[in-house]
Order: sequence, then structure tokens, then C-alpha cells
Amino acid sequence: MSSLDSFKTRTSLSIGTDTVSIYSLPALEQAFPRVARLPYSLKILLENLLRREDNGFVKAADITALASWDPKTIGEKEMSFMPARVLLQDFTGVPCVVDLAAMRDGIVALGGDPHKVNPLQPVELVIDHSVQVDHFGTSNALELNASLEYHRNRERYVFLRWGQTGFRNFRVVPPETGIVHQVNIEYLARVVCRDEVNGTAVAYPDTVFGTDSHTTMVNGLGVVGWGVGGIEAEAAMLGQPSSMLIPLVLGYRLTGKLPEGATATDLVLTITEALRKHGVVGKFVEFYGPGLAHLTIADRVTLGNMCPEYGATVAMFPIDDMTLEYLRLTGRDERQIALVEGYAKAQGLFRTAQSPDAVYTESVELDLGTVVPSLAGPRRPQDRVPLTKAKASFAGALADLKKGVPSTRFGENPEARSPLGSARGDPEPVEGSGQGAVATATQLEHGSVVIAAITSCTNTSNPSVMIGAGLVAKKAVELGLTRKPWVKTSLAPGSKVVTDYLKKAGLDTYLDQIGFNLVGYGCTTCIGNSGPLPEEVSAEIAERGLVVASVLSGNRNFEGRIQQEVRANYLASPPLVVAYALAGSMTIDITTEPLGIGIEGKPVYLKDVWPTEKEIQAAMLHAVTSEAYRQQYASVFDGDVRWQTLPVPVGDRFAWDNTSTYIRKPPFLENLSMTPAPASDIRGARALALLGDSITTDHISPAGGIKAASPAGKYLIEHGVEPKDFNSYGARRGNHEVMMRGTFANTRIKNQMVPGVEGGVTAYLPGGDVMPIYDAAMSYQSAGVPLVVIAGKEYGSGSSRDWAAKGTMLLGVKVVMAESYERIHRSNLVNMGVLPLQFKDGQGAASLGLTGREVFAFAGAGASLKARAEIAVMATAEDGSVKTFTALARIDTPEELTAFSHGGILPYVLRQLVKQVES
Repeated sequence: MSSLDSFKTRTSLSIGTDTVSIYSLPALEQAFPRVARLPYSLKILLENLLRREDNGFVKAADITALASWDPKTIGEKEMSFMPARVLLQDFTGVPCVVDLAAMRDGIVALGGDPHKVNPLQPVELVIDHSVQVDHFGTSNALELNASLEYHRNRERYVFLRWGQTGFRNFRVVPPETGIVHQVNIEYLARVVCRDEVNGTAVAYPDTVFGTDSHTTMVNGLGVVGWGVGGIEAEAAMLGQPSSMLIPLVLGYRLTGKLPEGATATDLVLTITEALRKHGVVGKFVEFYGPGLAHLTIADRVTLGNMCPEYGATVAMFPIDDMTLEYLRLTGRDERQIALVEGYAKAQGLFRTAQSPDAVYTESVELDLGTVVPSLAGPRRPQDRVPLTKAKASFAGALADLKKGVPSTRFGENPEARSPLGSARGDPEPVEGSGQGAVATATQLEHGSVVIAAITSCTNTSNPSVMIGAGLVAKKAVELGLTRKPWVKTSLAPGSKVVTDYLKKAGLDTYLDQIGFNLVGYGCTTCIGNSGPLPEEVSAEIAERGLVVASVLSGNRNFEGRIQQEVRANYLASPPLVVAYALAGSMTIDITTEPLGIGIEGKPVYLKDVWPTEKEIQAAMLHAVTSEAYRQQYASVFDGDVRWQTLPVPVGDRFAWDNTSTYIRKPPFLENLSMTPAPASDIRGARALALLGDSITTDHISPAGGIKAASPAGKYLIEHGVEPKDFNSYGARRGNHEVMMRGTFANTRIKNQMVPGVEGGVTAYLPGGDVMPIYDAAMSYQSAGVPLVVIAGKEYGSGSSRDWAAKGTMLLGVKVVMAESYERIHRSNLVNMGVLPLQFKDGQGAASLGLTGREVFAFAGAGASLKARAEIAVMATAEDGSVKTFTALARIDTPEELTAFSHGGILPYVLRQLVKQVES
């Protein structure tokens, strides 16, 4: 569809022998001088409006509002945004495709054409979340884990093979290729797109919606993109733009350069801590200043990756010469690189040292030279700990980490020695547990590191820290060190290029020798797919009530996420992950105490194994080549023989199997009519859960293992699935029966309606019987009782997990009341027809005296509901006393209200598609 082009900005641009049409920002600048110094990210949003002006979703007034952006005015002006493409990972991608398949059935039921349900723009899905670290520490760990992955996920993968052929504009990157965000920056990202529109070539900025919050990694390439829920991604696939408020933009000025010994990981942990304290939720962050010249693209994408951890929507870096160098390094076509350079320079999107700074809402500054080696933990990415204080920090957190640990046969003295002794001794090997590594008699204590994982797109995309980890391993081996035997070690790179350059640098063999053998190409530990601990380690943790730790090069360390038996989790750079595998404990100050005893009984310290910047650079220059990227990505969509021999179902509608425990037709579109049912106020509601601050999507919809005694486990057993084949909640997201039973089922969630108890239980009212949340919700549904969830600050932070909203809706929750929301989860709730209410500033459950045992009524939440309206809440206590207060409806835009009034985005889009045919 062509733009109305009210501002006459469409013009031609010649790049070599190619001529493309563009919507010129400099042309618009003639009428709106502020455009010249708009933040780069807002320039890209502005071009999006110019190109899509249709007097419907995008009006001339919308363009005027953004072109006249006042950085000091808190904006309430909304705009429409349509990304150039959609990026999926398999945990969130499978339910997306399931919903699209169900929408084909739904449109047929409404008398429409199933072929109308089809992605209208490029959609790419990377299978990266399903590999689990069952085997480790052996040369064949990759093959063994891959075989298990295909065995466990065969139904899902067959379904995706159908999607590949059943939908247009849909491509799948098969398993064991890489991590979605690393594949995105190394291959999929266009930076500038070129399409044929009505027979004319049009160039425009690459923009992306991703069903994973760390989609922001691509911001490091100058690409505007952010994480959305699966349902919002589905709407974008089907041509529905996203409505958003024009954002505030914080400029982050960088000066200086990183000191010797500091890594990009240390930098991002420093910035995450600072910006969480400053407050950037819902804002754009844009990096600028002379320090950019000293940050490689690999460093920049690291900062972009952890954008969700500091709460911003995007973390933008402008296109510059370093971007072009990275595109060449990663083997992009020279014509594409010329397009990126020519277009960016013509549009004022190319930064040079002479470029004037953009004008920002506010600015903060960091001297890169002040960054020190750091970790973050034991529970949140923003809780940075300088490496020199890591030992003391763990000791200070131990008392709190012990809360909820079951009592042991040693009573209150878990230090009472089992025959296995102290964590600092030299254990003797014993017969193994079949985990793939030589198992040993463990010698554990509080703080023992039982998982050390080089994992996650955050760091495995950065050759400097990966080469650094290899050099630490090399020096350690040469000095006679190896990992402590109770440490489960793993290497899960984000692309095959990583293993290529580690091998060329001669470092892979040293990583292997200390247990960091290749276990898979995928998210593994960072997403909770760390796999089981060796049986003897697991048994001792349980027997002695120990608080043990993991150290991983990831971006998430929320409680209950990494491994259910591990309570303390620390984010760190890959070289530090190796160092902690050697040390084996958080109770050692690795900056002053030895990592272990090496050759001839000599102590070996961190400084003895830490590489210099010169050593890292020399290895990178030798080993990291463009040819490796071209070779590894030449057949990226082909897959191995396992993928190629999977059966491919045919037909434009999927043949659902009612006996499947992986892929089931979801109930979201059942009994759908063309007219939505009229809304009414919500009365007689009961609280399903009363929760505290920082409740993440991991708490609401866990991705890890399924316990046999849980409602989801019982369901699977009833359907003939043995516990060894349960797989994970993440892998089961194509089956709503499992996922709704898993909602609020995190083993670490604390429902204050059942004080002193961890796990997904609640008090069923009015009697107060304690039962699983799922069982209580089904009983309430049978009685026709609507439900409420009450929470504190930062509700729904973490991964962009659509099932955190879908499961909430299927349990019968009509309202969530929280003190504040994470952006994606709030949007997901709206798009599933669940009303998010926000307490007024200074108010919350505690200050209002809410216990969760009240009966709730919400006036104004029915047919009269408006965007950002104040809703009158009445809470009637058990003694008949009544509390009244008002809360803000966090339906932020009229477009969101329209979708909400249809019962959610899926029925709304489906009705629109049918109407398009009728008209």
C-alpha cells in the first residue's frame, strides 16, 4: 500500500547502479527543523509513519506530532508502528503458529477464507530454546543432547515443518544452529530493507518485533526492535500495527574506554544497575558520545541485549563505520552493505565523530574507565556486585536465601559433616550417575558452585569474551587446574561460528579438558534448560539443606529459573564463569584467594590465568574470519538429517490430534460470533493470589521442569506420559491444558494468602482450604466466580512470555491489580482480555490493608470503560467492613481498548479479516 505522502517526502536515491524510492527525512526537515536533531531511534519511527500514512492508522497529524517532538514534554500522544519483520523463538513461536492454525479454523467457522490467515511480512523462527543440558563434560555431549531434543520435541518440530509449508512468508531455522538473537545479528538482520512495492523498489529501515524480550540485541546494529508478546506478534504478522505512546528518550553518554581486565559483560551489568536505579521503564535509551568509538559491535549488542534488564523499550546505537565493518565481517553481501551506507547517510541516520548530538529528554553519563569486573546476583540482573565483594555479598545474602529451605536430618546444622566433607578438599572419583561426565564424591557447602555455564546470546555473540574464556582455560590447564568435580560445566554457543573460531584459535581442547565441552547450540541454562544435577550432588543438596550457586554468562537469574535446586544465581562474563568452575565456591574471594592448587602443589590465582587484552586481540585477529560466517550461514535453513527426514504434514488447515500432549487446538476462538458480547462491571470477585514485588513471568508461567505431583504433571501422567518424558513447560506451550495448569506454578512463588509456603498454592475462599492454584481456579470457574490477582511493583518483568497472560485468562482471572507493570506483560494482559489496574502512587495491597480474603467489585470496568480511566474498587472484608479506592485502568490507547472490548486481539483480528472479505 502506497503512502498518501502529504508532506511530499518521497524521492529517489541512487546507490551504485541501483535506484530506490525513499521517504526523505531531510525533506521533512525543511518544514520541521527539529527533525535534524531527533534521536536516531525516533527518526526511524518517523520514517515508519511517513511510509505508512493512510489517514487511518497513520494520519498527517501523527507525523506532525513526532516531527515536532518536544524532548521535555511527557508525551501522551500515541502513534502507530508496524515493524518490517517478526522474529520468533520456538518457545513463544510454537504457540504463535498454534494460534495462527486455530485462526484458520476460526475464520472458516465465521464463513471466511483460511488463506487470509497468513503472515503479510517476513517471519523467521529460530529453534533455540528446546535443547537441554542432560549430558555434559564429554566429547559426545552435543550429539547426545541433540538426540534427546529431537525425541522429546518431535511433535513440535513436525508441526513447525507443517507451518513452513502451510504459511507464506514463514521460515524456520532448524535446531542446533544457534540462538535466535545471535542468528539475527549475524545473518537475519537487514539493517536497511529493500522491497518491491507496486513495481517500484523502496528502501526503508529494518525494524523488528520479536517474541523474546532480548530482541533488543539488534539495537546494537542500529535496528529499532523490541520484544512483544506472542499475541501482539501475531497481530503484526496479520497486518495490524501496534499502538504506542511517543516515547521519552534518555541519552546515555559514554566517554573513555574500558580498562584492562574489564569486559563488555562488566559494562552491561554496571549500566543495568545504574539505569534500574534511575528509572527508564517504558522509555527509549540511546547511547552516544566519544566512548562509542571504543565499543565494538559485539560490545554494543551486549548492551542492547540486556535492555529488558534495565527496563527500557530499546537501547539504541546509531549506524556508523563500525556497523559497516561488522556487516563485512559477518559475510553480508557488498550490495547490501552499500545500501545500508547510502541509505543511512542520505537519511541522517549515519553517525560520525562530527555528527551533532541528538536532543534527548534527559542525559546521564558514564566514563568507561570506571568499570570494574563484576557479577550480578543472587536473584536479579540489576543487583551488581563488584568481583572484589562477591564473597562478602554471598555471605550477606545467605540468611535470606536459606528461607524456605526444608529442614534436614542435620536439623539447623547443614554444616554437620556427611562423609563427603568440605568443598575445598580434593575428592576421589566414584562411579558416575550417567550424566555424561565423571561423577565424583561431592564435598559441598553453602555457596558451592554446582553449575558453571557459558550460555546465552548476551555473551556468546562477543568473540572477545569467548576467546577470553578459552584463554583462561588454556592457562588453567597449563598450570595444572581443572574444574571442581561437583561443578556441572557447559558450553552452549549462540552460533556455529563461535566453535569455529575457538577451534582455529586452538582453545577448544583446553575448554574441553576442564569440562566446558560443547553441549548444544541454544539458550540452555539461561532459559532454565540446565538439566538435572548429578544424582549425588542433588541428593546431598536435599539431604543437608544446602544453598548452592550457579554462575552463568546469561542475562536472567531470577529465582527458580536456572535450576530448581539452585537458589543463588550469578551472571558473569564467560572468563569469570571458567574461573568460578575452577574455584567451585562463592565463599572464596577469587581476587585474593587461590582458585586451586596446581603443578607441584603451588596455588594458582586469578591473575595467573587472566588473559591480557593484547592476547585476546591477537587470537581474534587470527581466528575470527568472514569466511567462517559465510560458510556457517550458507545453509542455515536446511538443518541436519534429523530435521530433513521429519514428516511434513500437508493442507492449509492443521489436522489436530486430540491425543497429543504437545500440540492442542487452543480454546481462545471457540464459539466465536461476529459481534462481541457486551461487557459488564465485575462483581463478586475473589483473589486467586496476593503477590509481592518483582513477580516475573517466570513466576507466572515457568519455563523449566514439570514436577510429577503438580497439576501439569498429573495431567501428563493421566495421558500416558512418564515423568522422564515430561520435557519442560516451555516445550509444552503448544498445549493449553499443560500451560494453564502451570500458571503460577513456580516452585519459588510466594502467595501471601498462604504465608510461609513456597509454590503455586492458594487459599480457596470462603472456607480457606489450601490447594493448588489451578484446582482453586477451576472450582471458582464452576461456581461462576471471577478472579483477581493482586501484586506489587514490576509485575510481569522478565521474558516476553505470552502464556503468562494466556494462562491467567484461562484460569478465569478478569483483573490484575499491581503497583506497576513491565511493558510487555501489561500489553499481553490487555490483548488477552484481562484488565490491568494500577494502584495510585503510594498505594498498594499493604497500605490499603488488603489480605486477599475480600470480595471485590469494580465499577466502570464494563461497557463504559475508557482508556486510562479511573476504576472504583470496593473490597468487602470477611467481617463485612468495606474499603473503597480507585485504580488506573492500564489500557493505554484507544486501539488497545478496541481489542480489549473484543475479548482480546485474536478475536478482534479474526473479525476484521472476515469483514475485509465482506467489504
